[in-house]
Amino acid sequence: MSSNKPAPKGSLSSLNSFIFASRWLQLPLYLGLIAAQAVYVFHFWVELVHLLEAAFGSQTALQALINGIGYKTTAPITTLNETVIMLVVLGLIDVVMISNLLIMVIVGGYETFVSRLNLEGHPDQPEWLDHVNASVLKVKLGTAIIGISSIHLLKTFINAANYDEKVLMWQTIIHIAFLLSAIAIAYADRLMSHHDKAGH
Repeated sequence: MSSNKPAPKGSLSSLNSFIFASRWLQLPLYLGLIAAQAVYVFHFWVELVHLLEAAFGSQTALQALINGIGYKTTAPITTLNETVIMLVVLGLIDVVMISNLLIMVIVGGYETFVSRLNLEGHPDQPEWLDHVNASVLKVKLGTAIIGISSIHLLKTFINAANYDEKVLMWQTIIHIAFLLSAIAIAYADRLMSHHDKAGH
Protein backbone atom coordinates (compact mmCIF):
# COMPACT_ATOMS: atom_id res chain seq x y z
CA MET A 1 0.00 0.00 0.00
CA SER A 2 1.53 3.26 -1.15
CA SER A 3 1.36 6.42 0.92
CA ASN A 4 1.72 10.01 -0.17
CA LYS A 5 4.85 11.25 1.54
CA PRO A 6 5.61 14.96 1.82
CA ALA A 7 8.38 16.33 -0.37
CA PRO A 8 11.78 15.92 1.32
CA LYS A 9 13.17 19.01 2.91
CA GLY A 10 16.74 20.14 3.36
CA SER A 11 19.39 20.10 0.66
CA LEU A 12 17.16 18.57 -2.05
CA SER A 13 14.48 21.22 -1.53
CA SER A 14 17.13 23.94 -1.65
CA LEU A 15 18.55 22.45 -4.86
CA ASN A 16 15.09 22.43 -6.44
CA SER A 17 14.57 26.06 -5.45
CA PHE A 18 17.98 27.00 -6.84
CA ILE A 19 17.31 25.25 -10.17
CA PHE A 20 13.88 26.86 -10.45
CA ALA A 21 15.33 30.29 -9.61
CA SER A 22 17.83 29.87 -12.47
CA ARG A 23 15.03 30.90 -14.84
CA TRP A 24 15.83 34.50 -13.85
CA LEU A 25 19.08 34.17 -15.81
CA GLN A 26 16.89 34.71 -18.87
CA LEU A 27 15.93 38.20 -17.67
CA PRO A 28 19.05 39.92 -19.14
CA LEU A 29 18.24 38.25 -22.47
CA TYR A 30 14.76 39.78 -22.56
CA LEU A 31 16.16 43.16 -21.46
CA GLY A 32 18.63 42.87 -24.34
CA LEU A 33 15.76 42.26 -26.76
CA ILE A 34 14.06 45.39 -25.42
CA ALA A 35 17.27 47.31 -26.22
CA ALA A 36 17.20 45.78 -29.73
CA GLN A 37 13.59 46.96 -30.03
CA ALA A 38 14.73 50.50 -29.22
CA VAL A 39 17.34 50.28 -32.01
CA TYR A 40 14.61 49.24 -34.46
CA VAL A 41 12.43 52.17 -33.37
CA PHE A 42 15.34 54.56 -33.97
CA HIS A 43 16.04 52.98 -37.39
CA PHE A 44 12.35 53.26 -38.33
CA TRP A 45 12.23 56.97 -37.55
CA VAL A 46 15.49 57.69 -39.38
CA GLU A 47 14.14 56.02 -42.53
CA LEU A 48 10.76 57.74 -42.17
CA VAL A 49 12.39 61.17 -41.77
CA HIS A 50 14.53 60.51 -44.86
CA LEU A 51 11.42 59.55 -46.81
CA LEU A 52 9.57 62.71 -45.78
CA GLU A 53 12.59 64.91 -46.53
CA ALA A 54 13.04 63.24 -49.95
CA ALA A 55 9.35 63.85 -50.69
CA PHE A 56 10.01 67.57 -50.16
CA GLY A 57 12.98 67.53 -52.53
CA SER A 58 16.02 66.80 -50.35
CA GLN A 59 18.65 65.16 -52.56
CA THR A 60 20.75 64.12 -49.55
CA ALA A 61 17.80 62.25 -48.01
CA LEU A 62 16.93 60.70 -51.39
CA GLN A 63 20.49 59.42 -51.83
CA ALA A 64 20.45 58.01 -48.30
CA LEU A 65 17.25 56.12 -49.11
CA ILE A 66 18.61 54.78 -52.39
CA ASN A 67 21.82 53.61 -50.71
CA GLY A 68 19.84 52.07 -47.85
CA ILE A 69 17.60 49.96 -50.09
CA GLY A 70 20.40 49.06 -52.49
CA TYR A 71 18.47 50.34 -55.49
CA LYS A 72 20.50 50.79 -58.68
CA THR A 73 19.53 52.07 -62.09
CA THR A 74 21.36 53.32 -65.17
CA ALA A 75 19.40 56.60 -65.15
CA PRO A 76 20.16 59.06 -62.32
CA ILE A 77 17.36 59.41 -59.76
CA THR A 78 16.66 63.03 -58.84
CA THR A 79 13.15 62.64 -57.39
CA LEU A 80 11.23 59.95 -55.58
CA ASN A 81 9.70 57.39 -57.92
CA GLU A 82 7.13 54.68 -57.21
CA THR A 83 9.70 51.89 -56.99
CA VAL A 84 11.85 53.71 -54.43
CA ILE A 85 8.81 54.65 -52.34
CA MET A 86 7.54 51.06 -52.46
CA LEU A 87 10.91 49.62 -51.41
CA VAL A 88 11.25 52.13 -48.55
CA VAL A 89 7.69 51.49 -47.31
CA LEU A 90 8.26 47.72 -47.48
CA GLY A 91 11.41 48.27 -45.43
CA LEU A 92 9.37 50.18 -42.82
CA ILE A 93 6.76 47.39 -42.76
CA ASP A 94 9.58 44.90 -42.33
CA VAL A 95 10.84 46.82 -39.28
CA VAL A 96 7.31 46.86 -37.80
CA MET A 97 6.88 43.10 -38.33
CA ILE A 98 10.25 42.33 -36.76
CA SER A 99 9.27 44.61 -33.87
CA ASN A 100 6.03 42.64 -33.46
CA LEU A 101 8.09 39.44 -33.43
CA LEU A 102 10.30 40.90 -30.70
CA ILE A 103 7.24 41.80 -28.60
CA MET A 104 5.90 38.25 -28.93
CA VAL A 105 9.24 36.78 -27.86
CA ILE A 106 9.75 39.26 -25.00
CA VAL A 107 6.24 39.20 -23.53
CA GLY A 108 5.30 35.62 -24.41
CA GLY A 109 8.69 34.17 -23.51
CA TYR A 110 8.88 36.02 -20.20
CA GLU A 111 5.33 34.97 -19.30
CA THR A 112 5.99 31.34 -20.28
CA PHE A 113 9.51 30.73 -18.99
CA VAL A 114 10.30 33.33 -16.31
CA SER A 115 7.40 34.84 -14.36
CA ARG A 116 3.73 35.76 -14.63
CA LEU A 117 3.01 39.33 -15.69
CA ASN A 118 -0.36 39.37 -13.85
CA LEU A 119 -2.12 41.36 -16.58
CA GLU A 120 -5.57 39.88 -15.93
CA GLY A 121 -8.14 42.65 -16.29
CA HIS A 122 -5.66 45.09 -17.82
CA PRO A 123 -7.33 46.89 -20.77
CA ASP A 124 -4.19 46.54 -22.92
CA GLN A 125 -3.58 42.85 -22.26
CA PRO A 126 -2.87 41.10 -25.60
CA GLU A 127 -5.63 38.63 -26.51
CA TRP A 128 -3.12 35.90 -27.38
CA LEU A 129 -1.46 36.13 -23.96
CA ASP A 130 -4.49 34.48 -22.31
CA HIS A 131 -3.63 31.08 -23.79
CA VAL A 132 0.09 31.42 -24.46
CA ASN A 133 2.37 28.43 -23.90
CA ALA A 134 5.53 27.08 -25.52
CA SER A 135 3.60 25.40 -28.37
CA VAL A 136 1.40 28.42 -29.14
CA LEU A 137 4.42 30.71 -29.01
CA LYS A 138 6.28 28.44 -31.42
CA VAL A 139 3.44 28.53 -33.98
CA LYS A 140 3.03 32.32 -33.67
CA LEU A 141 6.76 32.86 -34.12
CA GLY A 142 6.75 30.60 -37.19
CA THR A 143 3.87 32.60 -38.70
CA ALA A 144 5.62 35.90 -37.95
CA ILE A 145 8.86 34.68 -39.57
CA ILE A 146 6.92 33.71 -42.71
CA GLY A 147 5.45 37.23 -42.86
CA ILE A 148 8.91 38.80 -42.51
CA SER A 149 10.33 36.45 -45.14
CA SER A 150 7.47 37.37 -47.50
CA ILE A 151 8.29 41.08 -47.18
CA HIS A 152 11.98 40.40 -47.87
CA LEU A 153 11.09 38.28 -50.90
CA LEU A 154 8.76 40.97 -52.26
CA LYS A 155 11.48 43.61 -51.83
CA THR A 156 13.91 41.35 -53.71
CA PHE A 157 11.48 40.74 -56.59
CA ILE A 158 10.72 44.46 -56.95
CA ASN A 159 14.45 45.17 -57.08
CA ALA A 160 15.21 41.94 -59.01
CA ALA A 161 17.40 43.67 -61.61
CA ASN A 162 20.04 44.26 -58.93
CA TYR A 163 20.17 40.63 -57.78
CA ASP A 164 21.77 37.53 -59.25
CA GLU A 165 19.45 34.70 -60.34
CA LYS A 166 20.97 32.42 -57.70
CA VAL A 167 20.07 34.94 -54.98
CA LEU A 168 16.47 35.08 -56.22
CA MET A 169 16.28 31.29 -56.39
CA TRP A 170 17.74 30.71 -52.93
CA GLN A 171 15.58 33.37 -51.29
CA THR A 172 12.51 31.68 -52.79
CA ILE A 173 13.68 28.23 -51.64
CA ILE A 174 14.39 29.52 -48.12
CA HIS A 175 10.95 31.16 -47.97
CA ILE A 176 9.30 27.88 -49.02
CA ALA A 177 11.36 26.06 -46.36
CA PHE A 178 10.10 28.52 -43.71
CA LEU A 179 6.54 27.96 -44.93
CA LEU A 180 6.83 24.16 -44.80
CA SER A 181 8.48 24.32 -41.37
CA ALA A 182 5.65 26.46 -39.96
CA ILE A 183 3.04 24.08 -41.41
CA ALA A 184 4.88 21.10 -39.88
CA ILE A 185 5.09 22.82 -36.47
CA ALA A 186 1.39 23.75 -36.54
CA TYR A 187 0.44 20.19 -37.59
CA ALA A 188 2.59 18.64 -34.85
CA ASP A 189 1.07 21.01 -32.29
CA ARG A 190 -2.42 20.04 -33.44
CA LEU A 191 -1.60 16.32 -33.13
CA MET A 192 -0.22 16.85 -29.63
CA SER A 193 -3.29 18.82 -28.51
CA HIS A 194 -5.60 16.08 -29.85
CA HIS A 195 -3.50 13.48 -28.06
CA ASP A 196 -3.69 15.43 -24.79
CA LYS A 197 -7.48 15.75 -25.09
CA ALA A 198 -7.84 12.04 -25.81
CA GLY A 199 -5.71 11.19 -22.77
CA HIS A 200 -7.98 13.10 -20.37
